[in-house]
Amino acid sequence: QVQLVESGGELVQPGGSLRLSCVASGSIFSVNVMGWYRQAPGKERELVAAITSGGSTNYVNSVKGRFTISRDNAKNTVYLQMNSLKHEDAAVYYCNARIRVLAGYERDYWGQGTQVTVSS
Repeated sequence: QVQLVESGGELVQPGGSLRLSCVASGSIFSVNVMGWYRQAPGKERELVAAITSGGSTNYVNSVKGRFTISRDNAKNTVYLQMNSLKHEDAAVYYCNARIRVLAGYERDYWGQGTQVTVSS
């Protein structure tokens, strides 16, 4: 069994910063791509940023230059540093990881989500 647990979401003022963390634990053999998605009320879930095990990254255009995704492979942890936050960044942020478990199969896992609120 595999679990992804996010943390770091909270209320922040526009222009502020937050750092989200997500730890994968359980019967893990290897972790491939890790990413952050977000879903605002009334909107579809969208990919914000992703990072491969080798460190290659990609971002949605709206966060380029403001957000940075990184990971610690030894800790099976992915981070999202969010700077210059805007009202439109407010959403529930979900961690996603493609994980190969000890039993041999590979699939995507999701965290429970962490709320980011941007308001003055």
